[in-house]
Amino acid sequence: MVASSTTGLLLGFFVIFGLVNVGVVVGEDPYRFFDWNVTYGDIYPLGVKQQGILINGQFPGPEIYSVTNDNLIINVHNSLPEPFLISWNGVQQRRNSYQDGVYGTTCPIPPGKNFTYTLQVKDQIGSFFYFPSLAFHKAAGGFGGIKILSRPRIPVPFPDPADDYTLLIGDWYTANHTKLKAILDHGHRLPLPDAILINGRGPNATTFTVEQGKTNRLRISNVGLQHTLNFRIQGHLMKLVEVEGTHTVQTTYESIDVHVGQSYSVLVTADQAPQDYYIAVSTRFTDRVLTNTAILHYSNSQRSVSGPIPGGPTIEIDWSVKQARSIRTNLTASGPRPNPQGSYHYGLVNISRTIQLESSAAQVDRKQRYAVNSVSFIPTDTPLKLADYFKIGGVFKVGSIADSPPHKNMYLDTSVLGADFRAFVEIVFQNRENIVQSWHIDGYAFWVVGMDGGVWTPASRDQYNLRDAISRSTTQVYPKSWTAIYVALDNVGMWNIRSEFWARQYLGQQFYLRVYSPVGSIRDEYPIPKNALLCGRAAGRPARPQ
Repeated sequence: MVASSTTGLLLGFFVIFGLVNVGVVVGEDPYRFFDWNVTYGDIYPLGVKQQGILINGQFPGPEIYSVTNDNLIINVHNSLPEPFLISWNGVQQRRNSYQDGVYGTTCPIPPGKNFTYTLQVKDQIGSFFYFPSLAFHKAAGGFGGIKILSRPRIPVPFPDPADDYTLLIGDWYTANHTKLKAILDHGHRLPLPDAILINGRGPNATTFTVEQGKTNRLRISNVGLQHTLNFRIQGHLMKLVEVEGTHTVQTTYESIDVHVGQSYSVLVTADQAPQDYYIAVSTRFTDRVLTNTAILHYSNSQRSVSGPIPGGPTIEIDWSVKQARSIRTNLTASGPRPNPQGSYHYGLVNISRTIQLESSAAQVDRKQRYAVNSVSFIPTDTPLKLADYFKIGGVFKVGSIADSPPHKNMYLDTSVLGADFRAFVEIVFQNRENIVQSWHIDGYAFWVVGMDGGVWTPASRDQYNLRDAISRSTTQVYPKSWTAIYVALDNVGMWNIRSEFWARQYLGQQFYLRVYSPVGSIRDEYPIPKNALLCGRAAGRPARPQ
């Protein structure tokens, strides 16, 4: 196994004018260039040879290091024998859903071909990750961390850390991703994973070196397939400072629940005796607890790691709910722009629409499927965004998923929900099942204004946090509970809303939100890229009118 690079392959860093492949002038924001080759290769995360997806020979893939407003030019060569796509979890791609990297917006990169993603991390900071979005590739690797630092003139609400580490944690199977996909294709559920990985490795295979008395930043992302993970460090407290691009009230925790698709930044001070300490990651809400460990190594350590692995919560729901409610936005901190990030008073904006989304699991044609508002999503031969752009009929229908649960038998459809540009909407995720769920919205950050047990009603709004709710792109919904969010629909495009439980996503628990503006201005949405891949019923058409 090859260790992950800290910065990826940085081919250049300089200022140019205009947005490559998009054709829109965006000023003098810096450009960073990456060239990635995606291959299969042998990996040994648990000491047994497996086939993994490597990027430039690395598992996990290279880290993307950037600064607010940077333009990222990422040339991806697909050397796999099948189509491939990469998506950017939490990176919002303002006005540019063509670069989202999910099949509803982007044609897959064919084997032996390449595609150059052009992203701008416009007005963003924080901790995110990328991952392969097609088929069940996510179970084979192909993921990596994304760091977006604040511009030097924008103050950060904590001193510069001595070091800045990325920890990619997630559940893992020793079975090949093709076998896992076949299990799902035959209508069955996946078994419990075999292990938890930390940066692609098994127990005590990863070491993070710190200096006595110094404070370090740890960016923790759950890149796994399904399970909530609890993160803790033997003998050390963690101060939460950032969640998916939002500076938080700086609360100290002994351990933190990280749900699938979520990212957190914590500060950890090396204030204990000079020795090595366990970093422990374990599954939550499972009958059998899976645990993995890494090592926090003091540079002046006088003793190897010892003692029992620190225990954490296991099945306690109330503990997790209490912690989730304690995570709030730091209203005194600056955001990526030179103004307080708390200056957007979301609680004073009138709601123009309420959307209630309810998950369900059922058999359709004697095969296991999952749905949102009774609709289990099926992909079409043409990405929805391209069908929309070229006005190709028969691919999808806006309104093919209802605003609220219809409480009817599950059925298959290519579900698309229409919404107006600049609307301010309330979305309620209702969970009637006995599992913790995790939901993500591409292209947006949203305010998590409330969560509680039972069934949501309009009276539930009385307990909303309308002042300093955390803003993020992935939220959990606890068993037999609801979670409510507010979203300002200020990003035109076709955006994926999905379960972050990857088997559920693959078997239909997703849909697309079409945020539409009739104006057609490049101020609202970038035109289709000149290098856009065209497939399905869009194949052979000119990307732009001649």
